[in-house]
Amino acid sequence: MRLKIKTLKLDAGRPIAFLNESTAKKLHLHIGERVQISNDGQKIIAIADIVKGFLKKDEVSLSQEIMGYLKVSPGDFVDVDFVLPPKSTQFIMNKLAGKTLSRNEIFMIIEDISSNLLTEAEIAYFVSGNYEHGMSMQETFYLTEAMYKTGVNLHWHTKDIVDKHCIGGIAGNRTTPIVVSICAAAGIVMPKTSSRAITSASGTADVMETITKVDFSSKDLQRIVKQTNACLAWGGSLGLAPSDDKLIRVERLLNLDPESQLIASILSKKLSVGSKYVLIDIPFGKNAKVNKKEALELKKKFLKVGKHFGLKMEIILTKGDEPIGNGIGPVLEMKDVLRVLRRDAPHPKDLEEKAILLAGIILEMTKKAGKGLGKMLAREILESGRAYKKFEEIISMQGKKDRELKPARYSYDIKAHSSGKIIAIDNKLTNLLGRVLGCPSDDSAGIYLYKHCKERVKKGEILLTFYAESPKKLREALDLYKKSKVIIIK
Repeated sequence: MRLKIKTLKLDAGRPIAFLNESTAKKLHLHIGERVQISNDGQKIIAIADIVKGFLKKDEVSLSQEIMGYLKVSPGDFVDVDFVLPPKSTQFIMNKLAGKTLSRNEIFMIIEDISSNLLTEAEIAYFVSGNYEHGMSMQETFYLTEAMYKTGVNLHWHTKDIVDKHCIGGIAGNRTTPIVVSICAAAGIVMPKTSSRAITSASGTADVMETITKVDFSSKDLQRIVKQTNACLAWGGSLGLAPSDDKLIRVERLLNLDPESQLIASILSKKLSVGSKYVLIDIPFGKNAKVNKKEALELKKKFLKVGKHFGLKMEIILTKGDEPIGNGIGPVLEMKDVLRVLRRDAPHPKDLEEKAILLAGIILEMTKKAGKGLGKMLAREILESGRAYKKFEEIISMQGKKDRELKPARYSYDIKAHSSGKIIAIDNKLTNLLGRVLGCPSDDSAGIYLYKHCKERVKKGEILLTFYAESPKKLREALDLYKKSKVIIIK
């Protein structure tokens, strides 16, 4: 049925189509059922809602998610049709029941997610089934293959492409811009595409976007990488493993990150960008995503999947008991990165040392440094200023923003209630506080952490500063902090 778009300016957070009651009857639609919205060859599945009075029989109102995806405006016409759930929904219910899926079943699910044929609720069932029952190694192979084969694959001027990834969960752990700058300065080709935050206060793409453009076409990225050896871009704009971005959005809503999807998400993106060498950082600890035993198991699985697809991989397990650096939130994390690259004093030593460690491994993997000499070369490149020069080249080629990096307008200092030694800082709660303060959408919001574990503090000394763009968000974060044990002093 061809209907005219009437604007109600609805930002629903998910695809929803609002229809007149009589129009819905003609389409044999009930509230909550699926409709396909089509325009100029593009289509998306949405959930139908039925209204009285606001819309005429020949009108439809679409949530902003649909308007943006279809690139339509009020007054345009779209085709609206009732659709039955695709066959893949039955396979999703099988996984939810704990059954093992075949290659064809997984491919069908991923293809339907990529083609917008599944609703967010159905994708949530798939995520939940994987989280509850896990996936076999074979299923993980299939999932990884399906995710990268249903998207764009990039090609470069060399086959010796390098990439690195951290499984996340550690607040402030913004090593990627430093590592990429060091490695690119050493002549390594490292087209780094990163995601936005899933459950943390910030992702690498969120941080980079504070000072430069991050969304590019593949042609633009090829130009940037050929000129500088690297990029620091958002992968979501490239069509790499498109199902992954839809899965990540649902994972963020559910606050779940199933292991099989974590592995497939990371490695499908590496395969999509043509990586030959891949370094994976798995932080472990009490408040990290995984403990040491789980990290070791995850390492084995990453290596198996990597070997299956012919990747040359190194997996490093790093301590993740507390946040890294001082800033948590896009702007505050970028200020940390710049202090390390510029050699400003003081700068976060823990962030610097971890970046040097990771860069050193990559330099040895690619034979730019002899065995055991990678860290030394990485440190020399950083301390000489070559890494910062390379970073400036990359962000200039991407489109440097003329912006002062200032924290949010409202702030509050958290002070120590007693003297003693800090014995724990909860990563999960720190990330949650960052999100309550407005991260990553409010990129200047976040937390500045003055102290780390094993450091001594005096009563009344500032431990944290909260930053928010609204007093309400600041109050909510303070309320949460008072109810939680974020920092333990003894």
